[in-house]
Amino acid sequence: MQNTNKKLEILSQKIDAGKATKIAIFGLGSVGNFLLNFLIDEADKDLEIYVVGRNYDHLVQDVNIAKVAASIRGLLKSNIIIKEVDLSNVDAIADFMKEVEPDFIVNSSRAYSGIKYGSISWHNVRAYGIWTPLSISIIKNIMHAHKEANSDAIVINTSYSDASNPWLKSAGMNYPDFGSGNLNHLVPRIKFAVRELLNLPYDKEVDVTIATSHFHDVVISKEGQSEGIDPLLHIEVDGKEIELDKTEIFKKCAISMPTDQKRNMMNASSNFEIIKKIIHALRDKSINYFASPGPLGSIGGYPIKMDGSKKEVSIDERFFSYDDMKQHNRDSIYLDGIENVADGSLIYTDELVQKVKDVFGVDLPKKVHFSEIEQTANLLIEKIIKPNI
Repeated sequence: MQNTNKKLEILSQKIDAGKATKIAIFGLGSVGNFLLNFLIDEADKDLEIYVVGRNYDHLVQDVNIAKVAASIRGLLKSNIIIKEVDLSNVDAIADFMKEVEPDFIVNSSRAYSGIKYGSISWHNVRAYGIWTPLSISIIKNIMHAHKEANSDAIVINTSYSDASNPWLKSAGMNYPDFGSGNLNHLVPRIKFAVRELLNLPYDKEVDVTIATSHFHDVVISKEGQSEGIDPLLHIEVDGKEIELDKTEIFKKCAISMPTDQKRNMMNASSNFEIIKKIIHALRDKSINYFASPGPLGSIGGYPIKMDGSKKEVSIDERFFSYDDMKQHNRDSIYLDGIENVADGSLIYTDELVQKVKDVFGVDLPKKVHFSEIEQTANLLIEKIIKPNI
């Protein structure tokens, strides 16, 4: 596959030539709908938005209401196109990519919709990694098609990217350039906590750089504690480093949130942030920073540097070394039930395998090879999800 920086070079050339930037949203559930509205609100005539999914009638209804609402607000400037594509059909996805040649693809679809997997797993086994075979089900089709179409699209995956992205990479597949959600959701909570602890006015700039996996987003956001393994964290106020007690910061991160689909406003915002910062860095030849799970096929979550003048993206090592971030992410994601991702296989921890046996009476395989994804996903649906909803 072409690497991310090559994709950025191609996108930069299109932007400099005044061509529209094409963004394809795969799946128009709550994440996709929020993202569609956020992109429309940019009122950017140089954005072309493609809404892609299985049910044309459903897509038309949601797009129509978004367009009418945006028109009332005076913000409908982007062209919006609907494409009916079966996301279980690799050839159909590849045909779409060949026809449209999107610059960004956002995977916001789910293999088993209508339920938040964590509502089953967190209180029972305290590990989200169990669901990785389900999380990877749709994005593997998209990346297979990406390779088949020889696409230059920058891909952002919303489905447990901490492990799904590196699993694709380890299997020799094309893999998403970035992930969204998880890590991104923790950064604002930390900013809120810093402002409260220091009694800062909102005109004070707070910058947070963090490296950690999905587990710590959940445990800090839900419980206000780090399970004894603190994420790597650097905080600045108006450009000056601030030292605060992490325990106190994390306590204040446990803020009340809805548990229904309104939560997906955060995930959509994460996608929006990545797209916006990449486009603006390339347009302005500037540097932007953001957080991303599973970036460049890495396990866990990392801070990212986007250099628009060089048309380069990299892991941000201003405050932590890559080796330190890599080790912390492995320690963190272990608590989420994942021992490793290597040689095309997802390897669960012994602790998770035992918990699943004890709680659900299900024998979870220790190792899941890429070729066994569908088999294991079906096991999770039939033996764990369906009996517990």
